[in-house]
Amino acid sequence: MRVDLRGVNQQDEFVRRVKEAAMNAKEGSWILGGGWNNDLWGGEFPVASWVDHITPYNPVWLSRMDGHMGLANSVALKLSGISNLSEDPEGGTIMRTASGEPTGLLIDSASELLLPWIPKVSVNERREAFRRASNLALMRGVTTVVDFGRYLPGVSPELSWEDFADVYQWADATGKMMIRVCLFFPLETWTRLLDLIGKMGRVISQWIYLGGVKAFADGSLGSNSALFYEPYVDEPHNYGLQVTAIETLFNMTLSSDKSGLQVAIHAIGDRANDLILDMHELVVSTNGMRDRRFRIEHAQHLAPGATARFGRLGIVASVQPDHLLVDANSATRKLGIDRAQKGSYLFRSLLASNVQLAFGSDWPVVDINPLGGVRTAMKRIPPAWNDAWIPSECLTLNDALKAYTISAARACFLDKELGSLSPGKLADFVILSTGSWDDFAAEGSASVEATYVAGLQAYP
Repeated sequence: MRVDLRGVNQQDEFVRRVKEAAMNAKEGSWILGGGWNNDLWGGEFPVASWVDHITPYNPVWLSRMDGHMGLANSVALKLSGISNLSEDPEGGTIMRTASGEPTGLLIDSASELLLPWIPKVSVNERREAFRRASNLALMRGVTTVVDFGRYLPGVSPELSWEDFADVYQWADATGKMMIRVCLFFPLETWTRLLDLIGKMGRVISQWIYLGGVKAFADGSLGSNSALFYEPYVDEPHNYGLQVTAIETLFNMTLSSDKSGLQVAIHAIGDRANDLILDMHELVVSTNGMRDRRFRIEHAQHLAPGATARFGRLGIVASVQPDHLLVDANSATRKLGIDRAQKGSYLFRSLLASNVQLAFGSDWPVVDINPLGGVRTAMKRIPPAWNDAWIPSECLTLNDALKAYTISAARACFLDKELGSLSPGKLADFVILSTGSWDDFAAEGSASVEATYVAGLQAYP
């Protein structure tokens, strides 16, 4: 049984939706779902006692919208053996009461204590999910996605490989691919990817490209696990989490980079970003210069001088504009006004430092909607705000469009095939409802009327 908690803005509604799912669930079966955002109801984190009384016979796991935190009820905690005696795993936290009892919240790699107990999603369900996701992408005017897989701290790296074989290769072989995918795999499996590229090449078909490898430096702002130099205002003893030990991260990055693979590292907090910048410099000094297009995913909060280092090192800043719509209020509350204003979502500062800015969505964290993302990058006006958040970092329409098209293609070595309508490239394009880009820039709204893939209409 699944429960959707997106958009919930109060505890009563959270409980009501879980109760509705529990009423339709068989005894002993898991109640799964999530998408909740505690910032919508003031910031208080949910706890197991919210749902224990309505789920006495069912284990529950409800992930936060960013995937870096989840809520388990007491049945699930008992089933997975999580108690006051359980130790926090490296890169994760079991949230506890003052007396040491688990509250039900598991942060980042702490979820590895519970996830193995959850039944696997069937192959048919995953194939159907890909079909629906592809249709949604085409509706939004998206023809190519970068997929980092179902890989998060605490999640088995095998899931990404299972999806490659069971979903992507199957869809390609049976003619069911509708969008192009560039796949990244967990960094710890880099030798496996290298072997695959050696056997099949980087371009498997016109639909599937093998991109590179990904790892995590820290968690997320919303889960209070992004790694910062200064503590969270709402948790004065918490600086965030270093999800992967830097020595481990460096050794895997050094080896995979030496083999020629592209590396992408998730970093959100200012300290996490600096750690990866330092690590990248050491990798380059060891392995030498080459066109590696090293990516830092998110690059949300940067310390003074970091934008210049991004530019000097040639690092791709892979950023998701619509995240700021969610983070504007919480960043101010968690970091304080001064820290949030000086270092958050520095789009224009990165471009001014000659950084390659590549935009995406991080769907399903936020909607897969490039037009909305372009508008956000230009306006930076969060919901219920009248003015822009950090207006000095607003982009021009042209810069935002480039970040979603040719720059995004270049960020995964696909700029010779995709990213612009040019002779010799694949004819992927959209037709919009707006009369001109000037109209879009003025009004900030448009819809996708048609999407074409390889010159053929794919939507509607």
